[in-house]
Amino acid sequence: MENFRDFLKHADIKFKECKNHFAVKNPANGEILAFIKKTNANEISQILTGMQKAQKEWANLNALQRSDIMLKWHEKIVQNREMLAEIMTLEQGKAIKEARGEIDYAASFVRWFAEECRRIDGDILTPLKQTQKLFVINQPIGVCAAITPWNFPSSMITRKAAPALACGCAMIVKSASATPLSAYALQILAQKAGIPNDVFIIVNGDASEISDAFCKSDTVRKITFTGSTEVGSKIYEKSAKTIKKISLELGGNAPVIVFDDANLQKAVDGVIASKFRNSGQTCVCANRVYVQSGIYDALCEKLVKKVKEMKIGEGIKEDTDFGPLINESAVEKVEELIKDALNKGAKCLLGGKRSTLGGTFFEPTILNGATSKMKFAKEEIFGPLCPIFKFENIDDVINQANDTKYGLASYIFTENLNTITKVSEALEYGMVGVNTGLISNEVAPFGGVKMSGLGREGSKYGIAEYMQKKYICVDIK
Repeated sequence: MENFRDFLKHADIKFKECKNHFAVKNPANGEILAFIKKTNANEISQILTGMQKAQKEWANLNALQRSDIMLKWHEKIVQNREMLAEIMTLEQGKAIKEARGEIDYAASFVRWFAEECRRIDGDILTPLKQTQKLFVINQPIGVCAAITPWNFPSSMITRKAAPALACGCAMIVKSASATPLSAYALQILAQKAGIPNDVFIIVNGDASEISDAFCKSDTVRKITFTGSTEVGSKIYEKSAKTIKKISLELGGNAPVIVFDDANLQKAVDGVIASKFRNSGQTCVCANRVYVQSGIYDALCEKLVKKVKEMKIGEGIKEDTDFGPLINESAVEKVEELIKDALNKGAKCLLGGKRSTLGGTFFEPTILNGATSKMKFAKEEIFGPLCPIFKFENIDDVINQANDTKYGLASYIFTENLNTITKVSEALEYGMVGVNTGLISNEVAPFGGVKMSGLGREGSKYGIAEYMQKKYICVDIK
């Protein structure tokens, strides 16, 4: 396997300190991995000019030609799975086995949309006049811009870039400053697969400056953003002046509802899969776990026992289950939420403090006695803290679960079909997992309601986000 530093040289990444570059560090040990060039607003404008011409040429390829190139990109991601996983773990901190899973997930979007772009069909409408034929066709929206997060540095890029490229758009990506290496690695592989350089570009630098440049640009016709609700709302507002198409995948406050009749072991496994994946740093992870009173104590006991068996450590080690949090601010937020909950009557069953490993390692934490008065009932945790609430009846827990401005993911565990139907339809969330803690895949639409965003990613619906419809009226008389 090629050394990742030698591989990344293809993206002009530096491995010694340079002017106008910033350092990328390993959160597990503070080691500097590389130095990344900062791109300013003026440079963004120049890049977009080149992309506008390249996009039209790319769109002129037929769907089969683009599909074949995309499939080559998928093949190269699969072939370089180990190196891509290593890069991700080193810069982001997640366990290497999770990083491999993310690379598979990232690759799945490239393959899906390589296939889906051959099914971008239009419509022939029934005319009102015998002398007319009415057609509707789908066309690529043009140059698109993506702003992606650090917690899933590969899959959040392919989930946005793959549908855009597949239907004939160009895509410029502002990757997260904490995790740019994964982005550049994907760009290199895309270029090797035959995707033109000016059709898929990665940039980095000041997030506010670059996002403002995207919003103000007349060339950028679509912005897709994954991140906080606060930032997303600003992008939405600033983009209004140039009337862009917008996709926003924003914050979450996911409830998990476990009913008395649930398969207890399956519920415990589901809570762990949802809550502790990537050390709790996911937008769809369990934020509030509601357990019905009849199995409350039993679930707490089983959950504590199973989480105790999991290991904290540097993500690059094969036996690691929990890597470090991304930075000191993330640790401080978890500490603040724990302190608030304990002061309001919660009890710590496991963890609750920084790991003896130091740095940003934090012990997986389980609190019971959680109530709606505690901060995490309203705020997104984004860390390895699992608060467990008790409930008595179905109507009460639905009201509690919906009592948030967010509406991204939700989960229920029950063996009762009537409960599944009632609760899944009543929950004000874009996604509902039933008897599972893992719901994301390339086949299904990913996205939220309320303050969790607009639009959908993945699935046949995801490619529609990068197209616009054109109506053609032909008078044949």
